[in-house]
Amino acid sequence: MTSRSFTSLPVLAFFLVLVVGVGPVIGLTVGPGEWYSSLNKPFFNPPNWIFAPVWTILYVLIAVAAWRTWLTSEFEGSLGLIWAGQMALNWLWTPLFLGVHFLSLSLVVILFLLALIVYFIAVCNDVAARVCFVPYALWVGFACLLNSSLLWLNG
Repeated sequence: MTSRSFTSLPVLAFFLVLVVGVGPVIGLTVGPGEWYSSLNKPFFNPPNWIFAPVWTILYVLIAVAAWRTWLTSEFEGSLGLIWAGQMALNWLWTPLFLGVHFLSLSLVVILFLLALIVYFIAVCNDVAARVCFVPYALWVGFACLLNSSLLWLNG
């Protein structure tokens, strides 16, 4: 760690407010609704109640990963752009999928999101930040499978 670690709590708070604040607002404004309820779903479709707690935990981990990379100054380079890119794709997916029901385009977005998450894990030098992204990668990988299954069953 660098000397940044002694003054980093406001930065951690910023990332937490940003990620944990924006994600749920998008989820609340574009909820599953009747359209999602009417879809044919695969046998492995989780119950709706699971999404909010899982995403809350993942958003905290995403914020911590950003903070950890900021501590090592990696965030100021291309890793910060990768993190911002995956966050933008993350926030774009919900309105595309649940808001305007673009199953195909949302699948493309989530596949690119998964690629950026895996790339972040591969190039980040901070072990804790990489570990924070592993459950995120697993959940988004599952979401890719779910998105593609919903497209196939309802396309």
